[in-house]
Amino acid sequence: MSLRTAALRLLPAALLLLTACSESNTKTETATSAKEETMATTADAVDSTKSPAPTAATAPAVTPRPSRSAAPDTAYAQDVALFLGGQPPSQRSRLAALAAQPAWQAFAQDQDKSWAKYRATHTARMTKWARTELDSVHANSPTIFYPFSGPDFLNVFTMFPTSQTYVLMGLEPVGSVPARTSLENPKLFSAVKASLWSVLNFSFFRTNDMAVDLKSVELDGALPLMMLFAARTGNQVTAIRPVQLDATGQLQDASTDSAQAKGSNQKSALAKTIPGVEMKLRGPDGQPKTVYYFSADLSDWKLQANSAPLQFVRTLGPLTTYVKSASYLMHKSYFNQVRRVVLRRSRYILQDDSGIAMKFFQKGAWQFNHYGTYKRPINLFAKHYQPELTAAYRDTTQRPKALPFGTGYNWRQTDSNLLLARRLVPLAD
Repeated sequence: MSLRTAALRLLPAALLLLTACSESNTKTETATSAKEETMATTADAVDSTKSPAPTAATAPAVTPRPSRSAAPDTAYAQDVALFLGGQPPSQRSRLAALAAQPAWQAFAQDQDKSWAKYRATHTARMTKWARTELDSVHANSPTIFYPFSGPDFLNVFTMFPTSQTYVLMGLEPVGSVPARTSLENPKLFSAVKASLWSVLNFSFFRTNDMAVDLKSVELDGALPLMMLFAARTGNQVTAIRPVQLDATGQLQDASTDSAQAKGSNQKSALAKTIPGVEMKLRGPDGQPKTVYYFSADLSDWKLQANSAPLQFVRTLGPLTTYVKSASYLMHKSYFNQVRRVVLRRSRYILQDDSGIAMKFFQKGAWQFNHYGTYKRPINLFAKHYQPELTAAYRDTTQRPKALPFGTGYNWRQTDSNLLLARRLVPLAD
């Protein structure tokens, strides 16, 4: 039995044991603790429950990264996306020689096997399910909001392949297009494999371990994996632009604003901005797409100091919101602001049970379709069990429909659930 297979079989036991350890140290949810628990602290707790992935060896000392101020060469960015995903870059690429080396060839073969397995167990099933169950949603979802996403362009694109704009937000730093020196690092391939292992096997990221893996080879944030996912889902990277949100939530070119900030005002101005990236794509069907990622903590405490992320979301028009493996954050009283925006601005919400608790949906304002199976959260989140969901899944007048793939923390197909909520009343102003 391989080490990875053993890890998969032992995951439930590991979750139970490690959860017991972490639960004993969990703070009581009170008004005074609200300022202590944010997305970051919850991410730490979640990562402590995950089974170990293959790890990359320790890398040499980190060298300075190139400046993010200049937009990268588009052709190079597409070739990097292909290279990171184990797909051949263009023949004229500066990376062609690297891709001819035995180490990359072995990496590419390994990635092809991993992605073929993922397509068989997830992508093909998700695509077929989405075409049937989300057909009307696709027709009315030009913009997708994916809070607590990290770099997970993979799942949101698979669920909503026809949308034009995707807005992702998470704790991971934005990052930049990797320089050639990073791509030449012999530890690159093991770091990428380790970072992808949990999302390809369990459908969610091990956030902190991913950060360690990527930093070990100077891949400095979410963007490299977003590029990889774009390439592996048949999209072509056509442009990448560093952006930021100012204090009012207005989108800006990051380099322009940084250049304008001078002297003592520079630090203050930059402290009020939310860093991000804009990635332009040409979809598999030839249609243009825009993907935004912003590095932001969406807890009320952080948003009180800087509400720019939600101000930007409010400018996007009617939304379809997708939530998966979100640590049950919007169940909590101190994630009220982001929860309120999602409920007020969304025409559709597709989520697993870690999204918005049923008690927060206004009665009579939403139609619900339940899929899969709901039993209870994993032990780490046991206190977020929802009797309302149990009752809904036992309702004989509107039986839940099948879910032919696994998703979320209860990652096995037999344990996974999704909820599609359709708005029945006009959007709030």
